[in-house]
Amino acid sequence: MSGNRVARGLAGILAGLLTGIVELVFLLLAGVTPVARPGVGRVADRLVALERARLAAWFGHDTGEAAPVRNRYGYLALRAVVGVVGGYVAAAGLFLGFLFLFGGTWALLTRESDAVRLVLPGVRLVTSGWAIGLTSGLLVVALAGLWCLALVAVERRLADHFLGPGRQEMMRRRIAELTATRSGIVRAVDDERRRIERDLHDGVQQRGVALSMLLGRAEHSDDPAKAAALVSQAYTESRRLLDELRSVAWRIYPTALDELGLRAALAGVAERASVPVTVHYGLAESPVSEVETALYFVAREAVTNATKHARARDILVVLTQDDRTVSIVISDDGHGGADPAGSGLAGLARRVLALDGRFEVDSPSGGPTRITATLPRAAPCE
Repeated sequence: MSGNRVARGLAGILAGLLTGIVELVFLLLAGVTPVARPGVGRVADRLVALERARLAAWFGHDTGEAAPVRNRYGYLALRAVVGVVGGYVAAAGLFLGFLFLFGGTWALLTRESDAVRLVLPGVRLVTSGWAIGLTSGLLVVALAGLWCLALVAVERRLADHFLGPGRQEMMRRRIAELTATRSGIVRAVDDERRRIERDLHDGVQQRGVALSMLLGRAEHSDDPAKAAALVSQAYTESRRLLDELRSVAWRIYPTALDELGLRAALAGVAERASVPVTVHYGLAESPVSEVETALYFVAREAVTNATKHARARDILVVLTQDDRTVSIVISDDGHGGADPAGSGLAGLARRVLALDGRFEVDSPSGGPTRITATLPRAAPCE
């Protein structure tokens, strides 16, 4: 944990001590039947909103503003007890620990330390006062730190239970997410079909027409030398047509992904790129087919955008995994400015979200660009 997070956590605990005192006073003044008194409910709502803001500001914990509060008075009562007792113990422990540390350090620097005899069962020790002060201070500060960590965890659990979305709200959000994802997949499929049609029309079809015209001219030519030249041109055009067909087929779906796996498919992406692409493959085993396909297309689209639009000179692709997820990060040194709402990146986002993944684009103007996709190792339907 960084020093900034530690400082924010301590500030949040001390702020919780103050809000806990306010909440205890409020509950005592509200009496046994707080709901019946005018204005009490509004004050309770404001205190709950204050706790939401404190959790988000100091602990980085968002409970969701739209989530209905379940038993706000019960939450305020438990939160007040936890905040006051926990905050007091944390503050007292840290104060005592630093007091010991200051006293021990002062005694060590000034050499004004008396010998201290410790008589334990079977053990007799003679040590200095500064040593006991420093040791006790470190021990108390460490215990206070552990207490603060536990207190933050309790605060988070308490807020999730009372302020977080309930089962019905979670179901409603999940249904809305699935509905949006389904619509996104339909749009992504339509966009992919349009792209394939453009590739066929602008590339393959034009070369096919050129090939047909060359062969037709050769067939109707009375000059054997001219006919041979036209046939030679037609042969060259047929080779270009085959290359174009292979390129379109590769953009639709690479056979190497099924035959050789993700590592080989990404190596093919690196070979086809016009700039150096470095791939760090950190997966111990291949993910399921749907996740593997999504990782491939994320990498391919990101590399294509970096080479065509960002003018990147170097691209890095890193794949990592943990117990539950697999992640891919594509970073380049281009001029940035990638639009997450663009057709290519938006289609990738929809593909990743359909698998319950997360898709992030960080591309400030001037660069660099960093695209991250995190997906579950198993498909959602499994």
